[in-house]
Amino acid sequence: QVQLVESGGGLVQAGGSLRLSCATSGSNFSNRAMGWYRQAPGKQRDLVAFIIASGNTNYGDSVKGRFTISRDNAKNTLYLQMNSLKVEDTAVYYCNYYPPAVRSWGQGTQVTVSS
Repeated sequence: QVQLVESGGGLVQAGGSLRLSCATSGSNFSNRAMGWYRQAPGKQRDLVAFIIASGNTNYGDSVKGRFTISRDNAKNTLYLQMNSLKVEDTAVYYCNYYPPAVRSWGQGTQVTVSS
């Protein structure tokens, strides 16, 4: 079973930046569309951004212009560069395939943005 392990979260002030990473154990990473998702307390898990095998990307309206999703196929790693962070970006961030595979949810990484 493929493992997806998120890292890079933390506590940051509003306006700051963080870079999340997602390491995968799958050998088919380069051919798969991947996504970043987040879940804030008391809310459903939402899609933040996704990137397809060709490198084309798509973002949720709330993060457009602030977040950048990228991938390094040689390292089997997915990234999310988050700039101009807002308090409302506070959530647990997860990576998964796009669309997500139920059995591939990891522990996520907590991002907390303080005002």
